[in-house]
Amino acid sequence: MRALLSVWDKTGLLELSQGLDQLGVSLISSGGTSKALADWGIPHEEIAEVTQSPEMLGGRVKTLHPKIHGGILADRSNPDHLSDLAANNIDLIDLVVSNLYPFNSDPSIELIDIGGITLMRAAAKNHEHVGILTDPSQYEGVLTELRANGALSDATRHQLARVAFARTAAYDASIASWLDSGGAIGEEPNAVDKVLPEQLQFVYDRVEVVRYGENPHQVGARYRLQGSSPWWDGVVKHAGTALSYLNLFDADAAWRLVHELSADANSEPAVAIIKHANASGAAIGTSLVDAFAKSLAADPMSAFGGIVAVGGDIDQELAEAIAAGPQADVIIARSLSEEAIATLVARRKATRLLSAPSPEPLGLSVRTFGATALIQNADELLVPASDWRCVTKAQPTAQQLQDLKIAWRVCARTTSNAIVIANGGVAVGIGAGQQSRVVAAGIASQKAGELSVGGAAASDAFFPFADGLESLTSVGVTSVVQPGGSVRDQEVIDAADAAGIVMMMTGERHFRH
Repeated sequence: MRALLSVWDKTGLLELSQGLDQLGVSLISSGGTSKALADWGIPHEEIAEVTQSPEMLGGRVKTLHPKIHGGILADRSNPDHLSDLAANNIDLIDLVVSNLYPFNSDPSIELIDIGGITLMRAAAKNHEHVGILTDPSQYEGVLTELRANGALSDATRHQLARVAFARTAAYDASIASWLDSGGAIGEEPNAVDKVLPEQLQFVYDRVEVVRYGENPHQVGARYRLQGSSPWWDGVVKHAGTALSYLNLFDADAAWRLVHELSADANSEPAVAIIKHANASGAAIGTSLVDAFAKSLAADPMSAFGGIVAVGGDIDQELAEAIAAGPQADVIIARSLSEEAIATLVARRKATRLLSAPSPEPLGLSVRTFGATALIQNADELLVPASDWRCVTKAQPTAQQLQDLKIAWRVCARTTSNAIVIANGGVAVGIGAGQQSRVVAAGIASQKAGELSVGGAAASDAFFPFADGLESLTSVGVTSVVQPGGSVRDQEVIDAADAAGIVMMMTGERHFRH
């Protein structure tokens, strides 16, 4: 048996090469891998000795030779292939160990691997006869199988080949994405192509299988975009049952919203309670305990089975307040004290308790429909409140402006059509996912109840008619923020002036579907 070792990442190489040598496997190697084997005293033959050709072009050409690729690619069931090998004095290679230059660490032309990726593809193509190892995590299992059986099974070679092709695809995708962004050439792409190039390459690695998908008859899993470090990778689950697909989906929405609220409020304590990806309550408070109490009071019925996102640390006092409230499916915070965990576990054994880092930017939004995908850049609130335009005779007070900002933020993260009413730093009424904006306004005011009086309302899109606004003013709302842009804007402004309320226009719509 003969093995070719040519790796950038030398993790586990010593143990692998020693194990192969002990099994009587002949080793050939090149470059830095050969130097490492020599330093360890592992007998091997250098590639240049096999090919009788020196490395050249600063190492760009060393394994690209018929004596190497002929030995890897030969179909051993084909007499003509074997005849070609004999005629050209080429020996078979049964195992290839290769990984790639770390292109993503510092993208550049010199870190585009050629020899390694060619070895991987060649060995994977001929996996009926050749094994291909591309990751140190594979070494121990392969050595165990070789020790037990003297060869790799068809199933093992097939699986190793599949992993190899996935790695080469991901590697090429990274390079293509770099070139799309102007890498190497230095040319700035046009505005659309910069965000949405003509081709997109997504390679995701499965990280965990969840209990089921949205429903028990569906399977589900969390994947990670290869080369990325999503915030979910830094989550620690301290207690509770396994996370489900919807736990992940809703917790992500909650965690992002509470960070946005805190940022808008200059890091004041913020808490959001989410149900089915929409807030049932969200608040800025004098403390996290105060913010939680206000968020819960906004809609305690809907909070049952929801996600509690705390924009800070959960201590014993806050844990007791949360434990006394409705059952939460997930509680997520920056950290939880040991006492807080014990308190919550004692009262809510099934609740998932998570500590988490800050979320990364959303990047591209991808939705698939069979073989079709809709892709867009993330929806960010680009127009700051300081740039909103007051279009009414009445001008906003400082408290009204603060409530309008909270209502606008929550509304932008609520399923359309959406109306949100805030009062005293709390989103007290949320009308989500309605076909009619008037109905959404009615739901929001019904949930807000008496807190509609003096409240601030936000609409994710313009009011096409004055009726939606009039629904809000009829229950006592005194200020409204909306994008504007309707052909009937003046009619709506006139209705606001007639009611004596404040109306701000952002010029920026925030539909969410």
